[in-house]
Amino acid sequence: MLWVVSVYTPAEVVEETGFTLDTLRYYEKIGLLEPVGRNSAGQRRFSEEDVGWLGMVRCLRDTGMPIAEMLRFAELVRAGDHTIQDRIKLLEEHDRRVEGQIANLAERQRYIHNKISYYRSFL
Repeated sequence: MLWVVSVYTPAEVVEETGFTLDTLRYYEKIGLLEPVGRNSAGQRRFSEEDVGWLGMVRCLRDTGMPIAEMLRFAELVRAGDHTIQDRIKLLEEHDRRVEGQIANLAERQRYIHNKISYYRSFL
């Protein structure tokens, strides 16, 4: 049986994740992304696992997790299953901050809606 391993070019990863090439290089440099494989010509080739991990990084980044915490999360993941409880704790703390951001945005949105209603009253 022949197994097909999917590999992605940097351009494909940029398209898939929305990260720039510079960001991908930076994440690799600081250790947020494990060293990326290369083909025989020395060109970067990302694995499905790399792309999946970058999806998690995108989620954490988009929800405001600081890079230091993302690095801690990556360290825990790489350390193995005995760190699952610590990963849960880190993600729960982050989730609480996200909930606070959502509540703050909802409050700001109510203010905007009130202002829209106020202006419409003049029409």
